[in-house]
Amino acid sequence: MSAGSAGQPLATLPVPVAREALHTRRYDFRGYRREDGLFDIEGRMVDTKDYAFPNEWRGMVEPGEALHDMIIRLTIDSDFTVHDIALVTAASPYAICPAITPTFDAVKGMSVSKGWSKNLIATFGGAHGCTHHLEMLRAMGTVAFQTIFGWRMREKRVAGGDSGEGPADTKPGQRPGFLDTCHALASDSDVVREHWPEFYTGARKS
Repeated sequence: MSAGSAGQPLATLPVPVAREALHTRRYDFRGYRREDGLFDIEGRMVDTKDYAFPNEWRGMVEPGEALHDMIIRLTIDSDFTVHDIALVTAASPYAICPAITPTFDAVKGMSVSKGWSKNLIATFGGAHGCTHHLEMLRAMGTVAFQTIFGWRMREKRVAGGDSGEGPADTKPGQRPGFLDTCHALASDSDVVREHWPEFYTGARKS
């Protein structure tokens, strides 16, 4: 995406064929630093339809009315260990849906690090959890990293330390765990060559 299209990213997509709007899913994830030193990672997912439809439990669900409205607050420390979780099923298609939320207390003590998604699926997958809360928790893992790494980098800048652009939560000489987790952070990418040259595996420029 060019800098000029940053304000209107959808304008960079090809013009669509004439179509009818049917479904909208909205995600909203936010990270907070708490006064007690912990971090809150909050997420909300809302599903709506563009047409009215009948529901056996709720009656007629109107256009724009939430079919699903799921909210999560995950409280973690700076080492990414989960201290607490709060979940709300504010809207759902079945009366029984909110009954599963206490099950997610089992996330307490888990680490939001490597294996996060695997552990979530093993614990809450299938009939043992809620598909939508599970999807949100998986995404909230990356939000947690963005929140805490960004906070640490800001603290280093304030203290006059390194103000590099990439995640910097590594000890000297230790290979960062985020390398090779995406295209930009591939060990042979220009980003790694610039910020973590000792772990760069691509061709060396003369």
